[in-house]
Amino acid sequence: MSKLKKEYLELTRLIERLHRRYLDVLRAELNRRGVKNINSVQALLLANIGDDEISIRDLVERGYYQGSNVSYNVKKLTDFGYLNQERSLHDRRSVSIRLTDEAKEVVKVIHELEDHHADALAEQETGPEDLREIRRTLLRLERTWTDYIHYGDR
Repeated sequence: MSKLKKEYLELTRLIERLHRRYLDVLRAELNRRGVKNINSVQALLLANIGDDEISIRDLVERGYYQGSNVSYNVKKLTDFGYLNQERSLHDRRSVSIRLTDEAKEVVKVIHELEDHHADALAEQETGPEDLREIRRTLLRLERTWTDYIHYGDR
């Protein structure tokens, strides 16, 4: 096995673990703050919507979620009072969603947590350039995978 392949395999497994760990961190913080009726995936969905009024279709097209998952989570978030939904007057099939005040409080918690973790990284002497290089590498990996999905093995 080549050194690059070994590093690549370790990286893909790390990405998966980091995503799960990030969801665990969100869940722990939500529990600490007394938010028990939504899960970490749903909280992250709220953060990705942010201040926008967005269609469910746009959320899926942004690449954050699968269609069935987003529909299920939007329904749950609406039922729990975190999202308002409104059908388009021009296309009755299209539904726009926006955060309620309660959801904005959850997003505020997530932003505070992000600030805290950014400060913790800085204390570990991780600088902006370190993170930029990681981001560039991950974007190249995303591009490689996206090209494979669209064009196959060339």
